[in-house]
Amino acid sequence: MTARRERSPPAERVRAIVARSAGAAVASRLPDGYHRMGRVLLVRLPGDITGHDREIGLAWQRVLGVETVVAREGPVDGELRRPRVRVLAGTETTTEVVEHGLRYRFDAARTMFATGNRTERHRIAGLVRPGEVVGDLFAGIGYFSVPIAARADPARLVAVEKNPDAFPFLEQNLAPYRDRIPIETHLGDNRRISLSGGRFDRLILGYLPTSEGWIPRALALARPSGAWIHLHRTEETRRALYDGEREVAERFLAAGAIRAEPVRSRIVKPYGPGRRHVVVDAWVAQRS
Repeated sequence: MTARRERSPPAERVRAIVARSAGAAVASRLPDGYHRMGRVLLVRLPGDITGHDREIGLAWQRVLGVETVVAREGPVDGELRRPRVRVLAGTETTTEVVEHGLRYRFDAARTMFATGNRTERHRIAGLVRPGEVVGDLFAGIGYFSVPIAARADPARLVAVEKNPDAFPFLEQNLAPYRDRIPIETHLGDNRRISLSGGRFDRLILGYLPTSEGWIPRALALARPSGAWIHLHRTEETRRALYDGEREVAERFLAAGAIRAEPVRSRIVKPYGPGRRHVVVDAWVAQRS
């Protein structure tokens, strides 16, 4: 009985196809990694590979059966957090990802989707207590709002997003849950939209590289007697988590809180060389 031959990894099969159409030198420069987002595939290409987009895109289409292949051209850009990509093959960049049984629809060419945040998206829903008023100030397509709407029981969920490309998908992704809990969605800058300050039991500040600049806004929105604020930031990997927690607490106190207790912080994912994405869960009060 002969042993079954194992299939080679996708990147190896892509290289073999590209070698026939664009040459061995181009094929040898193709990296192994890729990020599948439903029917759209995101790849990274070395900057010195030019003029072979179509051959590379078609090879990935053939190997993985995706509809569209895009290549990342740089980091997520500005406050609107737009990805910088170019299309290698295909045309349709709207796609859907199912994660923990929840559906996220988005345009992969205009809005980001970080799979490295998967655990954090799942975790945040488990923290919300019944009857809380929850605000997601950087809602995107609903990264944190969708699991909260689907699996928690808040009195109200308020989701704010500034990016006009992401906002329609936020509304689509939250639509299945509007009959279950009260949901408000707002398009615009969370610093300027009226959100009935002083009423939120829990606020999510999910902006990177750091949402510390929104601490004053969070305090203005938080319930003065105490609220949970989940602050996302990046920091050097060599720093102790405790140092970052203390720094965040000091910034809350400097902004006017009388009590700021970073109960815990956790590493969400790596964030470039020597840095990591961290979320600090802080209980913050502005009166005794």
